[in-house]
Amino acid sequence: MTLGKLIILPVALVALAAGPSCALADDAASTHAYLRANLALMRYANSHIPQAEKVLSGVVRRIGRECPRAAAESPQNADSTQLSNEVIGTMVTTVVRTSLHTGRSFVRTVTPLRWSNRALTRTIQAYASHVKVLLGLAVPDLCADVRAWTASGFKTLPAATVAFDRVFMPAWVGAGELPAALSRYESAGDRALARQAAKLESRWADFEAREVESWGAIMDALVLQP
Repeated sequence: MTLGKLIILPVALVALAAGPSCALADDAASTHAYLRANLALMRYANSHIPQAEKVLSGVVRRIGRECPRAAAESPQNADSTQLSNEVIGTMVTTVVRTSLHTGRSFVRTVTPLRWSNRALTRTIQAYASHVKVLLGLAVPDLCADVRAWTASGFKTLPAATVAFDRVFMPAWVGAGELPAALSRYESAGDRALARQAAKLESRWADFEAREVESWGAIMDALVLQP
């Protein structure tokens, strides 16, 4: 064995020995950072549920005032489904506009995080990407889009609706994401963070379920079939 090999071999063994522990340290650090960011997002979202409810009530009133019966006598078909999706998107983007700062902080924190579990990394990065897309979407002009569809004799959707749905629907996610794979990297303190976030996610899901009534009220005001 040459001198070069004698030098390289111990270095390689040290690298192999250090590799797993370094990976575990990165996993633990990424997990802690993610759980803190997720909890901060959920705390903010939950503390603003009353504001979100007020904002959505305003959307219902505005649609009823500005374009009542705009889709009267419209068919129930693929186009009406896309406009129904735009109704959902109008609600979601309106609520998202009230939390841009917190949402952007979440995305900035989470985007650089990586785990040795590539599937977990992909899951969390996809979630952060979806949140980023929602933060960047403008609230659509629902009344104008429904009127444009009606003016075409219900034959042509406006380009704005098609473009909005193409971006919104794949990105539409609820607040909060706790992949099961995170649990293997959690410390005792991290598990406490995850439990707190899970409770808040449940409350937020209840809020979203209640707001199905707002969606129905908007659909009724427009006389739009899903």
